[in-house]
Amino acid sequence: MSENDEPVRIGTQPEWTLVRTDDVEALLPLADLLMAAAWADGNLDPRERDKALEMLCKLAGCAWNDLPPALIVRVADFDPATFDMATTARAFEGMEPRERRRLVAMVREVCDANDAFDLEEDRFVMALVLTLALTEEDVGDLVFRVAPGLDGPLKRAFDVLFAGTFLATAWPLLVAIGVAVRATSPGPAIFKQLRYGRGGEEIEVWKFRTMGVTENGATVTQATKNDARVTPLGAFLRRTSLDELPQFVNVLFGDMSVVGPRPHAVAHNRHYRTQILEYMLRHKVKPGITGWAQVNGWRGETDTLDKMVGRVDHDLEYLRDWTIWKDLEIVWLTVFGKKVRRNAY
Repeated sequence: MSENDEPVRIGTQPEWTLVRTDDVEALLPLADLLMAAAWADGNLDPRERDKALEMLCKLAGCAWNDLPPALIVRVADFDPATFDMATTARAFEGMEPRERRRLVAMVREVCDANDAFDLEEDRFVMALVLTLALTEEDVGDLVFRVAPGLDGPLKRAFDVLFAGTFLATAWPLLVAIGVAVRATSPGPAIFKQLRYGRGGEEIEVWKFRTMGVTENGATVTQATKNDARVTPLGAFLRRTSLDELPQFVNVLFGDMSVVGPRPHAVAHNRHYRTQILEYMLRHKVKPGITGWAQVNGWRGETDTLDKMVGRVDHDLEYLRDWTIWKDLEIVWLTVFGKKVRRNAY
């Protein structure tokens, strides 16, 4: 998929784009709506503004530097203090539901353009859905509510109790693995990599080092089968998931949960958020050491877009259907399930 293609989405309804138009006046309300989305969290991020301009260019059928002056002025002079959603939405009253749904999808893309998930932006999207008189069926993949309590005190208590008990009893194992890593290959025992946590904020995730390299920059190459970068001990640690054990410290710090969507490298997040429309919805909650996707076999290299779509689909299913019993089931399957070992390299 090229950068100019529309992001794929999870679901069965087709993705519709608004018809290109030479009528600049018809695009002015849309410019207001997209800029209001960019300002939804109280700040104008240049990436969100540029995403809005990119969309307007596509709809106007022009190059970036040929955007009609009226649209340039509209974007530059936009004042979030005077924006009224109900008034702006009147311009879209004659649209079919599928076209109004596309408006929501465009707003979602603008909100996610800064690689973050923000509660105020989510409220803006929800308000737009209500204003456009769309149903949950129309936008279920763009705006949905997580299961009650998913990020509440019961789950946090489970995390602290489980992680604290594990670290208190298994610390000799962690020390032994750390010594073995240092003894069998040059480099630190613990590899710390930036990933996205709840709300799209960057967190530092701990793992036992399993490779001879420690990539943590703008480009991070995923591990592949028979990857030459993986050390002999690292291959065993990855296959058995023992390399993930230091993340129980991340759980106690409050950056992660025992169970939740697995965090991806920042470089991978920045790529896939442009490829999968619902991708950033994973960040409504803390990432987990293990998750529903992993115990169902969606683990390892995502060398095709379909594989990442499958992973995100399971992550969103977890967000919708969470219970504390679901977490216990996932922990059990992580230890004893067969699918979790699939693609472990």
